[in-house]
Amino acid sequence: MAPAPVQRGGVELVNPLVQAQMKTYDEALALFHQQKYSKAKQELEKVLEGPSKELADRARMHIKIAEQRMKPTSEQNPKTAEEHYQRGVTMMNLGRWDEARESLDKARKLAPKADHIIYAVAALDCLTGEADAALANLKIAIELRSANRFHARNDEDFAFLQEDPRFTELLYPEKDGLGA
Repeated sequence: MAPAPVQRGGVELVNPLVQAQMKTYDEALALFHQQKYSKAKQELEKVLEGPSKELADRARMHIKIAEQRMKPTSEQNPKTAEEHYQRGVTMMNLGRWDEARESLDKARKLAPKADHIIYAVAALDCLTGEADAALANLKIAIELRSANRFHARNDEDFAFLQEDPRFTELLYPEKDGLGA
């Protein structure tokens, strides 16, 4: 008798290699949350060898965070716009919105025309339910670098805005006036 398929995030996992990869990932996250970063990193590196690209991508992100956390305290005090940006994105990925906001605001003050920083602020605004601010910041990021329009179309951080017509107008301006 075959084992019943496992449901995770609405996706059916049947492949036993993916199931094993998921188990390793879950164990690694448990170590990560216990702040056992060195052991977590070792387990996360094993996840990279599995067949699921999505799990490998998540593992890479947690490896970077674990490496950051293992650095001496002096290296955790960001000084440049890019360091504040990296810390802000890390805090966003951990769901630590206030710390993310603080770091991204500092990054933006140091580099007010850096489109990737403004894009990250827009994503944070969206994740925290601030639709108007998210749209305003995303518009600026797109004005600074038009490629941000295409990134936002597939960015899960903007899921909250998917049904907002202003979001659609911002991301798909080519539909305006074409009768589409």
